[in-house]
Order: sequence, then structure tokens, then C-alpha cells
Amino acid sequence: MTAQDRIKDTVATNDVVLYMKGTKSMPQCGFSSRVAGVLNFMGVDYTDVNVLADDEIRQGIKDYSDWPTIPQLYVKGEFVGGCDIITEMTLSGELDTLFAENGVNFDKDAADKIREANS
Repeated sequence: MTAQDRIKDTVATNDVVLYMKGTKSMPQCGFSSRVAGVLNFMGVDYTDVNVLADDEIRQGIKDYSDWPTIPQLYVKGEFVGGCDIITEMTLSGELDTLFAENGVNFDKDAADKIREANS
């Protein structure tokens, strides 16, 4: 199975996937830590894929999305964005809407607290 096939399978079979450096419990870079922190704080059930553990996936995910950086968030098989986009979407409430529209459970109060702390 190629890296592209593995990526397609992962994003197709999991509602929320974060390709990141490290893991959700031990991020290995600030950008991955920020996105994982948002998802963790909001109580989102997501699959984390550590790109540092597999060079084929590390390059493959960049090719798959045509996006040059990691982390990368996928919701219901669709690429959402990287750290800056997820941060903006969190602060604007767009991430709440995306999750709600796709049936992804999250803690709305936690999302509101993030916005409150950053206003």
C-alpha cells in the first residue's frame, strides 16, 4: 500500500484526522501543539498521525493536500487547513460551525472559553 493509499484510507475512515509532528499527547512542534491543544481542549475525538514516525507519510501528506506545511487537519475526508487557518477558524467560530455541520462532537463551552481568552 502506497503512502497516498494509506492517507486516503485514514482520512476516509476517521471523522477527524490531524497529521502532526508528534502525537496528541506529546506534540513535537509548536504549531502541532497549538492545533492539538485546541482539539483536546474542545474535547474533539480525533485520530493523530505522527509524520515524524514515517518519512513517506511526512512527504505524502504534503503531496496529497498540495499544502506545504504540517500540521494538517481533515474533517470528514476534507482538508481544512494548517495551524494559522485552524487558529483563525477557532477564534471566528467557523470551526464550531464546521464541526456542527459534520456531526463532530465538541465542547461548545470550551470553544467559547478559547475565544474569550483571546479577545
